[in-house]
Amino acid sequence: MKILTAEFVRSCLKPEQFPREPLREVALVGRSNVGKSSLLNSLLHRRGLAKVSRTPGKTRAVNFFLVTTDDPQVRRFYLVDLPGYGYAKAPKSVRISWGPLIERYLADRPQLRGVFQLVDARRIEPQDRDTFQWLLGTAGTPVLVATKVDKLSRTQRSTSLAAMREIFGAAARLGPIPYSSITHEGREELWAAIRTMLVASSGERLEARGER
Repeated sequence: MKILTAEFVRSCLKPEQFPREPLREVALVGRSNVGKSSLLNSLLHRRGLAKVSRTPGKTRAVNFFLVTTDDPQVRRFYLVDLPGYGYAKAPKSVRISWGPLIERYLADRPQLRGVFQLVDARRIEPQDRDTFQWLLGTAGTPVLVATKVDKLSRTQRSTSLAAMREIFGAAARLGPIPYSSITHEGREELWAAIRTMLVASSGERLEARGER
């Protein structure tokens, strides 16, 4: 699948701002500073498309990226970047608004075909486990992506991936997909998983989304 175009469309602070086109969507969630923006840039072969910040909690809106490919089955779709979780220093009013906005998107968005949960391969936090359980009840089983694997030794990497399979058991068959935004390791595997989600007909429930 070759990417023809990839563009940032809009940031949404409330559901009424979400795009209205009936295009299929795949969402990315993860702890603040897990590397979502870097992964998006790597995945889409675009430098600076998603703004990378060293400040955790920078993404405070639901960001939509429109992707066009040469694949006739997934010609146009949205990659959706959701605000990071677990950053206590964001203003309280913003933190309070994140929950309802994200839950509304995940629970009620008919265009949504699946969710990828990004987890820093160097450390699994309680918020990762809590979010995983929340996603199970809201959007179905997420596919796990282990980010920043380039920062680990071979032994550390093996230990980390084994721990993720142990902790997130229900998703082990769907991941984790090791990913490095530096070396682009995992890009083909992640695209294959995204395509699998997108080609499902609107009436189907993917195993990745689970049953409500």
